[in-house]
Amino acid sequence: MTEENIQNSNPPPTESLEKTSERPITKKVEPSNPNNQLAPLFTLAFKELNEHRAKLEKEVQDLSKKKQEVEKELKTTFSGQSDLIARRVKGFQEYLTGALQELSQSAEKLELVAQPVVVKPSPLDEEKASAKEDVKEEIQAISETFKPDQNLIRESLDQFLEQPDLYAEPWKLRRSLVEKDLELLSDWFFNQGGRGAQPSRGNRSRNILVSAALISIIGELYGDSFQALVLASQPERLGEWRRGLQDALGLGREDFGPNSGIVLFERGDALVERADRIEERGEVPLILVDACERSIDIPLLQFPLWLAFAATPEEFYEEEEFL
Repeated sequence: MTEENIQNSNPPPTESLEKTSERPITKKVEPSNPNNQLAPLFTLAFKELNEHRAKLEKEVQDLSKKKQEVEKELKTTFSGQSDLIARRVKGFQEYLTGALQELSQSAEKLELVAQPVVVKPSPLDEEKASAKEDVKEEIQAISETFKPDQNLIRESLDQFLEQPDLYAEPWKLRRSLVEKDLELLSDWFFNQGGRGAQPSRGNRSRNILVSAALISIIGELYGDSFQALVLASQPERLGEWRRGLQDALGLGREDFGPNSGIVLFERGDALVERADRIEERGEVPLILVDACERSIDIPLLQFPLWLAFAATPEEFYEEEEFL
């Protein structure tokens, strides 16, 4: 090996190494981005949200269609119409409640003071008052209602004491009465003036017989311009009245009905309406009330002819036992 080679193979001098060691050694490192790592997760989440949103929109559309079908079906069915009417009535009720509350509040705020009014009577008013007093004195007493027909009524009552006429004309009494029956009818005609209650004769059959005698007499007085109205709140009782009157007066089934001579009622308000229509035609209603009716409607008492049988506690007890 030559010297030159040996020299070339020797390490560089120390100065050169020191210069080399003084140079900083740098390496370029690219910074890492965290968004690049989360991007796939965001993409997947957005995809799932879009799919879920599309699914929900489809469900909403299906529910909207079902709602329209249900509403259409409700409008065409009876239950739907009833529900619609109930809602409207409920709304109207709420409106009325609010309006009444406002009205009551407004009324409470008003200060109402009654102003005293002094009226001096004139001589003309005094003359009118005296004329009214004269008219009142001329009004006929109730007990004298049948006084003009007293002879005819008493004659008919006396005939009822005789032997029964089983072949009498229809609407004439075909049975006979006893003295107590005549006393009841006489008191009703001449003391009560044709309107009042009388003690029951002890049973429904006897009361029906007395009523048949009364219908016979009223027929003599008013002819065809009256109609008998019977009030009994049970069908069984009305059946007894129909059979009893049919037998005592010689009537047929055609004589019982709205347009016939005798009408049977289970309710007092229906009887009152019928009696009003009879009076509007210028005719007279004769009202007969069964003994087992515990109360009488007040409007019934306004009519000119009515007879109510007052039962004893024993009769009520027997009737309840029978029913």
